[in-house]
Amino acid sequence: MPVQTESNYLGDWLKFEEDNLYSRDEVTVASGQNLATGTVVGVITASGKVTQLAPAANDGSENAAGVLLNAVDATAGDQPGVIVARHAICSDKGLTWPASITAPQRAAAISQLKTLGTLVREGA
Repeated sequence: MPVQTESNYLGDWLKFEEDNLYSRDEVTVASGQNLATGTVVGVITASGKVTQLAPAANDGSENAAGVLLNAVDATAGDQPGVIVARHAICSDKGLTWPASITAPQRAAAISQLKTLGTLVREGA
């Protein structure tokens, strides 16, 4: 029997958000990416578009700006998306980080999210 791998669901990482969509922001996901729910994102300063967090960059995307609410396939062009940008609690187990992120870079990003009011908690 073949093994099936199931991707994350919103409930795997988002544990609390404020009512009336207060925690959410509409964004444009920059083209060339296929991002999963729970992806930690940064904002490219020049364009205002979001991209997966890039700790080694120097275009604004090195700073955590939120967490992508739903999966967005922007491989063929920019696509609309929604991020959790404030007043929320996330589980660290369900967040998607860049493959090459180091422990200090991850800690810095978690601190940046905390500054925005998005707490990352250990556990399920």
